[in-house]
Amino acid sequence: MNNCMGIINLDENEGKMGELVVNRPLASVPIAGRYRIIDFVLSNMTNSGIDCIGIFTKNKSRSLIDHLTNGRPWDLHRKKDGLKVFNFGEIEPAYDDVHNFSDNIEFLKHSRKEYVLLTPSYMLCNIDYEEIIEYHKNSGQDITMVYKKVSNGKKSFIGCDVLNFDDLGDVVSVGENVGRNEKVDIGMEMYVLSKHLFIDIVEDCISSGMYKKVKQFIHGNLDSLRVGAYEFKGDLNCINSIKTLYDSNMKLLNGKISKELFKEDRAIYTKVKDEAPTHYTNNSNVVNSIIANGCRIEGEVENCIIGRRVYIGKNAKLKNCVIMQNSVIGDFALLDSVIADKGTEIKKGEKLIGSSLYPLILMKKEYL
Repeated sequence: MNNCMGIINLDENEGKMGELVVNRPLASVPIAGRYRIIDFVLSNMTNSGIDCIGIFTKNKSRSLIDHLTNGRPWDLHRKKDGLKVFNFGEIEPAYDDVHNFSDNIEFLKHSRKEYVLLTPSYMLCNIDYEEIIEYHKNSGQDITMVYKKVSNGKKSFIGCDVLNFDDLGDVVSVGENVGRNEKVDIGMEMYVLSKHLFIDIVEDCISSGMYKKVKQFIHGNLDSLRVGAYEFKGDLNCINSIKTLYDSNMKLLNGKISKELFKEDRAIYTKVKDEAPTHYTNNSNVVNSIIANGCRIEGEVENCIIGRRVYIGKNAKLKNCVIMQNSVIGDFALLDSVIADKGTEIKKGEKLIGSSLYPLILMKKEYL
């Protein structure tokens, strides 16, 4: 083990996620047919030998708690360490997370781990944290931040952090990607530091009142802290809007990208549900799509992501769609560029068409 504890801080700005996060956090939004967004960071941590993980979330987290169960899918159902969820905070974590950390500071103080990995859930990738932790230990830096060099900054990763370096490669400032430059160094909001420094930062923020978030403290004290950076070279998606959620799903239809994210030696785990295999009738036609188990397909499906227990009726035609679990698509329905939330029902013969720039969102009135 690498003597590091993981903190998944669900402080993501959900302002552009619309109705999908009204009654659930961004971390529990379904993706890739059978997964939730939080599955990726949880799997990355457990694959990297991190067996003590705390998730700091907000209220209305019922769907997240239901998905996490006791942590068994990620081998975190343990008497010591394991998975802990802290959702007692009344303050929106996107604007203030230090009070939630302070209220649950005993979790940190009682831990036997010496290092902390602080990360959000909405940065989707398959990353080896063990390499980053070792890099930090050998660097002599106070904090190590993880970043990704991208060449499509004008259209992608809008609103994400941008790191600026000095000649020695240390971080000197953190800005925001506003789409001005194509080539930018995107901060992945992942930080490795000692547990004692993390506790000191939380207590300093509370006592001084100058900072409401741990990340703000780090960004505001780069002149006094020694902050280095580790470059991640794999595929990265940031899900901070409905458009990026749609694009991230569609990218998985590319076999090369899918193999990069779902590596055989570094699996992505999720809550197991015993379902029968999907049934394809003689009249069905499926092209370049990801279909989860438990479905019944009687229509035509092209370039789609289909979740568990979805029914697609006779002569229905779906193209470029993301259909979440337990949805029903009626006979002769026509859907193009649509995101249907879990439990959505499309009536017989309905025609619903969006676009790749503005996918149409369909919701059920009551959902997790």
